[in-house]
Amino acid sequence: MAETLSTGTEAASGLEAPAQQNGAADGEAREPQGSQEPAGPGVELAPGDEKQNPESEDQAPAAAPGPGKRKKRRGVTGERVVPPPKKRRAGVSFSDEHFAETSYYFEGGLRKVRPYYFDFQTYCKGRWVGHSLLHVFSTEFRAQPLTYYEAAVRAGRLHLNEEPVKDLSIVLKDNDFLRNTVHRHEPPVTAEPVRLLAENEDVVVVDKPSSIPVHPCGRFRHNTVIFILGKEHQLKELHPLHRLDRLTSGVLMFAKTAAVSERIHEQVRDRQLEKEYVCRVEGEFPAEEVTCKEPILVVSYKVGVCRVDPRGKPCETVFQRLSYNGRSSVVRCRPLTGRTHQIRVHLQFLGHPILNDPIYNSVAWGPSRGRGGHIPKTDEELLRDLVAEHQAKQSLHVLDLCEGDLSPGLTDSAAPSSELSKDCLEELAASAQKMDGAVEAAPQDLDTVPLAPGKATETDVVNQETDPLCLECRLVRQDPLPRDLVMFLHALCYKGPGFEYLSPMPAWAQDDWQED
Repeated sequence: MAETLSTGTEAASGLEAPAQQNGAADGEAREPQGSQEPAGPGVELAPGDEKQNPESEDQAPAAAPGPGKRKKRRGVTGERVVPPPKKRRAGVSFSDEHFAETSYYFEGGLRKVRPYYFDFQTYCKGRWVGHSLLHVFSTEFRAQPLTYYEAAVRAGRLHLNEEPVKDLSIVLKDNDFLRNTVHRHEPPVTAEPVRLLAENEDVVVVDKPSSIPVHPCGRFRHNTVIFILGKEHQLKELHPLHRLDRLTSGVLMFAKTAAVSERIHEQVRDRQLEKEYVCRVEGEFPAEEVTCKEPILVVSYKVGVCRVDPRGKPCETVFQRLSYNGRSSVVRCRPLTGRTHQIRVHLQFLGHPILNDPIYNSVAWGPSRGRGGHIPKTDEELLRDLVAEHQAKQSLHVLDLCEGDLSPGLTDSAAPSSELSKDCLEELAASAQKMDGAVEAAPQDLDTVPLAPGKATETDVVNQETDPLCLECRLVRQDPLPRDLVMFLHALCYKGPGFEYLSPMPAWAQDDWQED
């Protein structure tokens, strides 16, 4: 399944480089791009362009070059000529063909996606021009060793201008179009259903479970609200009106048309919309109303970490305690601005972080866990310690990271996953050598996986679940427990001119809730 995608960031090999993150303001982003899908784990070419029209230029008569237009240059004998870019289509929508790429199954309270083949596509980045594919893979896609890409070439997985790549030493030119076929594994999410709260001719409103991203991003595609609604409720061509962080649950709105989307986005810009959240925090929150106006600074877009800092953007959140059970408090939150992780950061600053917040209630922030903005370490040290903590727990997915996203200076060499990666690299190199001979001798021996994955039929679904070149297929990952996928932050209400949508109070916010 091929798809070109639009994203505001490019693939980065270092942890500190900015990248698109999935959520803001504890669920609110100013202008979500429903068609975005940032690059997934290491082996993929970075998506970077909108989906292209299937029509080619030779389907229309060639026009004579006018003023300011260059004549199409014919290559001299032996010179590689790059075809012109295809015309772009505004926006990207998901069709039945996309939804049919794979299927779900449910196990242990989790929604899982069967591994599948997927084409990542991108036009040549400006900084790649004049460099070889070997150079690009070795400098920007370091999650896999070069032996993987060499084996991928032999298996016909890499294409340049729709022609199979024969040699990684080929030098890239402007407008070169690359396609990389990968075997894609998605992390599991909760098996809780995406419940419909309301639907009319203008909008669809759902109660989003925790752990499910709103739209495709990172390693998630089918395990997203957009795909679940399309596959299970036949609700397609939806426009996200706002986003919720992956770990945040609650009210989520979609417009059915671009006109409705623009109208509500105007209301967002005019501050006509009100949002209300509920959360469970550590300790006894003050009984009186508390307003926090501390500015928030983004520490890392890649990891999705923020903190209070005078250099940050101004923001304001109003808190009101609803109950206290002797150990933790249920608090109503009204964010008056829409900064990334605003509620979570303000609660941390107040000394009452969300009870099970995997980022802002972490020992990585120091003994006071960031209370009062006191963080006895540099931003670099903070990021390193956060990553090390989740590496040790094998829970990098909580940070929306995988091992390939980490720069060498910020990985914890003592973490179990690092040793596992070394072993897998040796296995991958050996597998590549085996495949080289197998492709020439008997392709059917490759665990019956077709070397032209895009042509697989529905009867090949089981065969697509394993791939001889896929590192993920060799890893044994322990499934998270369903309770580990829930953060105690819930979007309770979303209202604006002429509408108000409410979701039920979550179980952990009830008066009779008992902590484990």
